[in-house]
Amino acid sequence: MINKLITAVLPLMPKSLVHIFAKKYIAGEQLTDAINTTRNFETLGGKTTIDVLGEFVTNKDAANHEKDMCLNVIDAIDKHKLPTYLSIKPTSVGLGIDYNFGFENIKELVTKAKSLGVFVRLDMENSPYTDDTLKAYKQLRGDGFDNVGFVIQAYMKRSYDDLNSLKDYKPNVRLCKGIYNESPEIAYKDFHEIRENYKKLFHFMTDNDFFIGIATHDEYLIDFAEAEIKKRGMTEQNYEFQMLLGVKENRRNELLTNGHNVRIYVPFGEDWYGYSIRRLKENPKMAGHIAKSIFTFNG
Repeated sequence: MINKLITAVLPLMPKSLVHIFAKKYIAGEQLTDAINTTRNFETLGGKTTIDVLGEFVTNKDAANHEKDMCLNVIDAIDKHKLPTYLSIKPTSVGLGIDYNFGFENIKELVTKAKSLGVFVRLDMENSPYTDDTLKAYKQLRGDGFDNVGFVIQAYMKRSYDDLNSLKDYKPNVRLCKGIYNESPEIAYKDFHEIRENYKKLFHFMTDNDFFIGIATHDEYLIDFAEAEIKKRGMTEQNYEFQMLLGVKENRRNELLTNGHNVRIYVPFGEDWYGYSIRRLKENPKMAGHIAKSIFTFNG
């Protein structure tokens, strides 16, 4: 109840106050901010993925603008030889408006990226877009693109079947718990159930030669993954750890020190405020933590 109340109140606060929290987790408004964040993390031995903030776009002009922003990211990755790739939210480039329109925008991005040796990740959004996102991935692979991957959410009950249907591609998959507030009819709600499904999906992917982006800040799952990596003799060709910018930085750096590849998710863009507020609405449990961060901020 308290978290939901905070979620309702935060959007009424001045943007400058919300920014105090958000700036730790978002590179900035400009592409140069994402470039600088990537370069800084590279000095520690890490890699990134860059995401242009914007999703659930409702008109084609806005979708084409987002596509152009993504094209700029690809150019910057190539120009600056950055250890990063592009993450795309499919709805930001029009997949939620019209499948064929959105797919052609995605294909344009993946085509340019392939010509420059850049990888592209299709982010997984909430459940209305799961089928179309995986359909787009399959279609791209069918068109000969191997520089593309996707995301699987461990709290979704369908995820094992989705992975099983895609195993012949030997795909590159980011495995995360999931953040959207989905119905218990289609998503696990219990903390332990989500963990157990995460482990089940991890085992399935390692048994079927997937590349796994181990995307979690859950210490239990990090420890689990480290033990499995050692037991199975996994190498950088099989996996990497992935975390969000600004989250568990000490643990992230410890993983780097222990010889693991680590990639951080670097969002940037003018939509930082909308992005932050949407995340609160999708996951009210975050609201209490965010409010605490804002009100205990001491510079």
